Amino acid sequence: MIRVAAVGDVHYDINSRNRLRPYFEALEGRADILMIAGDLTQHGTVEEAMALADDLKNLPVPVVSILGNHDYHSDQQEEIHQVLRKAGVITLEGETAELLIRGQRVGIMGLKGFGGGFGGACVTEFGEPETKAFARHAKHQADLIRSGLKTLDTDYRFVLLHYSPVESTLLGEKKEIFPFLGSYLLAEAIDAVGADGVFHGHAHLGTERGSTPGGVPVRNVAQMVIRHAYNVYSFEKNQSRIAESQSSSGEAPGIQSHL
Repeated sequence: MIRVAAVGDVHYDINSRNRLRPYFEALEGRADILMIAGDLTQHGTVEEAMALADDLKNLPVPVVSILGNHDYHSDQQEEIHQVLRKAGVITLEGETAELLIRGQRVGIMGLKGFGGGFGGACVTEFGEPETKAFARHAKHQADLIRSGLKTLDTDYRFVLLHYSPVESTLLGEKKEIFPFLGSYLLAEAIDAVGADGVFHGHAHLGTERGSTPGGVPVRNVAQMVIRHAYNVYSFEKNQSRIAESQSSSGEAPGIQSHL
């Protein structure tokens, strides 16, 4: 069994140090790994990332993270990656990581993902160059997932995203903005190769539970959705079901709701 603690959209600012540190320190014995599904910062600045990095140093479990749209806002995304890596965090963008956890090999494909929409209401490569570029980027993100998952010959395979691969975890958001919250192409890529679970954030008013058309569990772990410092999800090897439980740490402080 692998226990994944997951959260997204923590939106740290320069005054956020120690907001979640006590909860993260309590992971020992509760989870085997912590995954953070993007929007680590409020405005995408190095100073904000440093506040989170301080809270993630020397934790009792490995930490894997991707960036979200907020983390790109100030064009300091590469510097944010560096700050987090210096703190021991594994940060991914179109890359994979493999960890050995209690004798089990755990593979993670991580990237931000992108919008584009879902069946019947999705952007296509037609019209203005800007529209074509949007559609091509969405397709490229899906291609990265597909190729990355294929490289993971591990006991468990997870996908860590910011944008959603399915509509079901967006329920609660306005339908009009679904194309800016995720893309069906991401789910197609995941189902084409296979995974044990998918974690994403971004949809603050969305729904926690969903699945891809192929039956892969998808969890929206935006902090505004789960209302905790993290949730813990347990995956049983060679079983299709997912057992999960919320952390007992109580409602996480400082929850914000900015896409």
